[in-house]
Amino acid sequence: MAVIETTQTEYDIIIVGAGILGTAAAKAFGDAGRQVLLVERDLSCPDRIVGELLQPGGVNALKVLGLEDCIEGIDGVTCHGYGVIRGEQTVAIPYPINPTTGEEAVGKSFHHGRFVDKLRKTTMNTKNVTVKEATVTELLKDNVPKDEDEQCRHEKTIGVSTQAKDGSQERYYAPLTIVADGLFSKFRKELTTKTPDVRSYFVGFVMKNVVLPMPEHGHVVLATPSPILMYQISTEDTRILVDVPGQLPSASNGDLKKYLLEKVTPQLPETVQPSFATALETERLRSMPNGFLPPSLNNNEGMIVLGDAMNMRHPLTGGGMTVALSDVVLLQELLSPENIPSLTDAKSVMDQMKVFHWKRKKYCTSINVLAMALYRLFAAEDENLAVLQRGCFGYFQLGGECIDGPCGLLSGLIQQPMVLVYHFFAVAIYAIYLEFKTGGWRKIPANFIKIFTVLYTACITIFPYLWSELQK
Repeated sequence: MAVIETTQTEYDIIIVGAGILGTAAAKAFGDAGRQVLLVERDLSCPDRIVGELLQPGGVNALKVLGLEDCIEGIDGVTCHGYGVIRGEQTVAIPYPINPTTGEEAVGKSFHHGRFVDKLRKTTMNTKNVTVKEATVTELLKDNVPKDEDEQCRHEKTIGVSTQAKDGSQERYYAPLTIVADGLFSKFRKELTTKTPDVRSYFVGFVMKNVVLPMPEHGHVVLATPSPILMYQISTEDTRILVDVPGQLPSASNGDLKKYLLEKVTPQLPETVQPSFATALETERLRSMPNGFLPPSLNNNEGMIVLGDAMNMRHPLTGGGMTVALSDVVLLQELLSPENIPSLTDAKSVMDQMKVFHWKRKKYCTSINVLAMALYRLFAAEDENLAVLQRGCFGYFQLGGECIDGPCGLLSGLIQQPMVLVYHFFAVAIYAIYLEFKTGGWRKIPANFIKIFTVLYTACITIFPYLWSELQK
């Protein structure tokens, strides 16, 4: 991939990381007339096992940013919703009507690297954007007076120091640096002391020419001890992601392969099992941590941290790209030349970042909390969570609003956190109803106790995540 070389050292914005958020932001600000430098350590095609299913809300954001062409021509697959599999039963969860178009909402699944490559090429062809392949080794700081008091000074980010692959070093300066260096961010500590809470790992690989129970749908298998995801990412390729809670078995001594063969294979649909077994022998097993990182207020002058570096949720619901692209749409508006004529006006930029922190809650809260709450239900570590899991599956089977609401939240089309709270507790009440219905007279005393234990479990499942969204 060609890199634009330049002797220019001063820009309006420097963006660290040319992933999905970084490239989208570079194009958005370049289109707005800002001089942008996008710095990426490695511009070769990325190879990841997540970030491969873009929800309808993310597709909408792509269109707003003028990047919708980037999901075309990469052998992607249209996604119409989900199939949730529990034992021998499957329930279809189609996407609801897209409120912005009045038509059926659709997502898109694809090879992550092909999508990012196309985003990068589009960004490189954007006026006012310069792309440099180099590692950002340091954020440059300057001590500036606070409130015109020379005795009270604070640090301000004024640019970056980089090192190219040939060892050459350069410094670049800008009044605003956007850090989007991903899950393993080395600059996150500049913003927050929070670290990702990792509770499980995804083990993933590609299966060839699989016949899925519901073509053009994502699949969630409610397996033991935790869920399995499957979705087609090209004409021939289907991604499988097996969630492994706790410590990951060793791949070097064969424990991981044995775990997948003996524990996972029998829980997959019969049509998938042969391809799964073949892929275990032919594909490289790869893993990544699944973490939760609540958002933080960007209050460091001259620097903004975004994407997985600032906010993460379990990838179960595939909401990460939707949040990232929606963040770019909102930030583009708040930091537009009309709102902020000059990015050297640090106070105005920081005021807008406070607006950004609270305004993004509209779309990110539902996606973040739903991903974490659903994961707890689907992993079901105790009997009360198992009751909620059964109730959730039964709730989906009711159809109508019982799937339109949750799927609208998951897809990023419904941006109302209170809708999430309503459906979550509707699931809890329905779960209790099912326990009474199936338990008979003999279990009535125990089921009365379950009313309190299940409701308590529902509360401690969702409210801590909701509370984390209300923090700075």
